[in-house]
Amino acid sequence: MSLRLSPPASSTASLPAEIPLYQVDAFTNHPFGGNPAAVCPLGAWLPAPLMQKIAAENNLSETAFFVPDAEGFALRWFTPTTEVDLCGHATLASAFVLMTELTPERKRVVFSTRSGPLVVERDGDKLTMDFPARPPTKLSTPFPVLAAALGKTPSAVWTARSLVAVFDDAETVRGLRPDFSKISALDTYGVIATAPGTGADADVDCVSRFFAPRQGVPEDPVTGSAHCTLTPYWAARLGRTRLRARQVSARGGEIDCELNGDRVSLSGNAVLLIRGTLRLPADA
Repeated sequence: MSLRLSPPASSTASLPAEIPLYQVDAFTNHPFGGNPAAVCPLGAWLPAPLMQKIAAENNLSETAFFVPDAEGFALRWFTPTTEVDLCGHATLASAFVLMTELTPERKRVVFSTRSGPLVVERDGDKLTMDFPARPPTKLSTPFPVLAAALGKTPSAVWTARSLVAVFDDAETVRGLRPDFSKISALDTYGVIATAPGTGADADVDCVSRFFAPRQGVPEDPVTGSAHCTLTPYWAARLGRTRLRARQVSARGGEIDCELNGDRVSLSGNAVLLIRGTLRLPADA
């Protein structure tokens, strides 16, 4: 399917009656795995409150909207409750829609975002994203409130945009039963729980889970932006720049990570699950 994206309309243009809507499972090579994202290509921005309503209606961890701009496309992401400054899986999903559905000849796309330009390129059967690194800083004091929220005491706690709770083995991370009300009370964007790959996960370098109930996402299935922090952390700890990461949520997914100075490369597969049309009410 090929769909022509019209140039941005003027700010005074009426809202379209319909917009394309895609649902893509990101960081997986099979349907119903990875992290589902909704993608809405637009000719011009809809009002932000309307985009927020669409994201709430989709009720996925993120809905992405993009419009053509001078460099490529401007991209925005919304959880069911708020607009966010960086999202990996919905960026991967947006690039996948562009490179497979809208302009299949495309090999590279540049997205203008709140986090600066983000480049996505074809890499064999995967897509590779160039994202900013967000290395964490270790906290020197215990964090009993975080331990109570997660139900287990981490061996160390670090902080970046989100808190990072480090555990000794993958089995502990898989077995966490967090109290989302207690996580919501923490003064942080979200909480990343991570550990080295051990046991059944010994085939990867690290595992993680990500909780962001304050953003309307109790547990995110696979979180690209969390690996902007996990990549520099594990690269320093393991002494190498290339890593294989697994997010051990119920759906699960895997990310190839590489630290490149103050940037990280995040690579993964994606699968189209739904192609449809969103009808906007006349009074939207």
